[in-house]
Amino acid sequence: MGVREDIRAAQAQDPAARGAFEVWLTYSGLHAVWAHRVASRLWRARLRLLARVVSQATRSVTGVEIHPAAVIGRRLFIDHGMGVVIGETAVVGDDVHLYHGVTLGGTSTEHVKRHPTIGDRVVIGAGATLLGPIEIGEDSAVGAGAVVLVSAPPRSLLVGVPATPRPRR
Repeated sequence: MGVREDIRAAQAQDPAARGAFEVWLTYSGLHAVWAHRVASRLWRARLRLLARVVSQATRSVTGVEIHPAAVIGRRLFIDHGMGVVIGETAVVGDDVHLYHGVTLGGTSTEHVKRHPTIGDRVVIGAGATLLGPIEIGEDSAVGAGAVVLVSAPPRSLLVGVPATPRPRR
């Protein structure tokens, strides 16, 4: 996982990206992912308070909150960033694209798996909320504003409140 790989992924997914330097300098979603990598290393080293401080400082600067214990795959692209929340037990696959206002939230106060698992190559639209220990299969798409409370198989389209999975064409 590297900065260059992340920048190339952002350029591939965002037609407004005009150059690598601009992406590196101005894309807050990427800044949040890079800071998460630091916080995650601290978390795994059992420097939990320091990891949370890094996470919260990043949230203050970028508007994106990723818990240090969340597992994030390669080339996550958070488009526009503001308001994204990724909870402690969330797992996000490779090549996932999140738009602003996405929440990967929990539904339990127990110390168990309580946040979503997102497969590879999933796109989650602006303002979508995914709650609980659900699984969204690879190559799926979640519509803007959807509230997802159930798991979905690979290549699903999830839209509505509450969202219902259907085959993605």
